[in-house]
Amino acid sequence: MDRPAKRRDKLRSRVRSAGADSILVTSEVNVTYLTGFTGDSSYLLLTRDRQIVLSDARYEEDLQAECPGLDLEIRRPPTKMHEWVEQVVGKAKPRKMAVEADSLSVAQFDEFQKRLKGVELVKTSGLVEQLREIKDKDEIAAIRRAVRLAERAFAVIRAALRPDQTEREIAHNLEHQIRLLGGRGCAFPPIVAVGPNAALPHAQPGYARIKDSPLVLIDWGAQGRLYCSDLTRVLATAKISPKLEATYRVVFDAQRAGIEAIRPGATMAAVDAAARSVIEKAGYGGQFGHSLGHGIGLQTHESPRLAESEHRELKTGMVVTVEPGIYLPGWGGVRIEDDVLVTKDGCEVLSHTPKELAECVVQI
Repeated sequence: MDRPAKRRDKLRSRVRSAGADSILVTSEVNVTYLTGFTGDSSYLLLTRDRQIVLSDARYEEDLQAECPGLDLEIRRPPTKMHEWVEQVVGKAKPRKMAVEADSLSVAQFDEFQKRLKGVELVKTSGLVEQLREIKDKDEIAAIRRAVRLAERAFAVIRAALRPDQTEREIAHNLEHQIRLLGGRGCAFPPIVAVGPNAALPHAQPGYARIKDSPLVLIDWGAQGRLYCSDLTRVLATAKISPKLEATYRVVFDAQRAGIEAIRPGATMAAVDAAARSVIEKAGYGGQFGHSLGHGIGLQTHESPRLAESEHRELKTGMVVTVEPGIYLPGWGGVRIEDDVLVTKDGCEVLSHTPKELAECVVQI
């Protein structure tokens, strides 16, 4: 049995536990996970014994190539998707159909409820997303490739840094370099923040130049065929100041404490606390305003989360980011981020771009 088929069987079990006899998967990412289809604008209807992809004529050949063995229902103009759902679901005759409440808009749900006479819709959340938390060996290999892509692109960009380069130029160059290396592009719009702009955790690259400050924060990732990576480094472009050295050391030690706490059975909140306590003890607790990390895979941000409110346990096969930060308005910020795999006896840091401060000095 292929991996998507195994995933669909696991989902069927979860659907039964939710009190339904079928599920309409409307999240494009979840459709990809459950079928292997790389296109968009498609749904998956999963019943006890059938798996039906609802798509349109643009993707008919792609679906036949990527998803052999699946039942295809291809709509053609002028039929709209909600009309097609009514027809296909009507033929399948489910009684209680789960729907992805996190994916559907209120308008879509109301339209389905109006059209699907005799079908009870069961709102569910996270049924597929929780399956996606545990990566299989092929997914882990794909994430490794995405990490390598990001690191190779960063090495090229770092070597080419020049005083007059703007944040926007560097962000665009990262995208271009990842594509040259064979990736689909950046996993998300890169954050390139010079000096005071680095105090904004999600700064928008603008026209500040490398020469305007002795530090630049770069948060970037690559998307391979499907899977993503997510990394952050701070580069010093002039003599390291005492303030940068002190702040960087706190973040570095916090990240190390967080990584050392990762193992199967550790709660996500405990891992967050291991890193956060280092920053709080140094007096910067109020300057670390986000959670420690998030899952990564088909999406850059996905379940699980390393956060104070998350008391679930980590499991072997999860891949998470560990990214503590300190943000000081008017001066700048320091964030260090790596991608980490939970292994059966601890964890493995998948990213290897240098991060000791002495290794992050760039001559420009």
